[in-house]
Amino acid sequence: MKLRPLGDRVVIKQLEAEEKTKSGIVLPNQAKEKPQEAEVVAVGPGGVVDGKEIKMEVKVGDRVIYSKYAGTEVKVDNEEYIVLRQSDILAIVEQ
Repeated sequence: MKLRPLGDRVVIKQLEAEEKTKSGIVLPNQAKEKPQEAEVVAVGPGGVVDGKEIKMEVKVGDRVIYSKYAGTEVKVDNEEYIVLRQSDILAIVEQ
């Protein structure tokens, strides 16, 4: 199955949390905070929202920072994704 977002929506895959702190302490799974960094896996075509044209500024493969409580979590073929609006993406991580 493949996800194809509509309008100004984006599908992202959350990146894994660090397993060690900077001081080298190994964290158990329940102590890890979910990262707010993800990779874009699909982008909608854009469109018109509230009478304004929305151009998509992110593309597949971009690493992004997104709002903590944004989007809807979905599971497809045992993989977890988040579907959110482009406006819930706060920044693109440039390397």
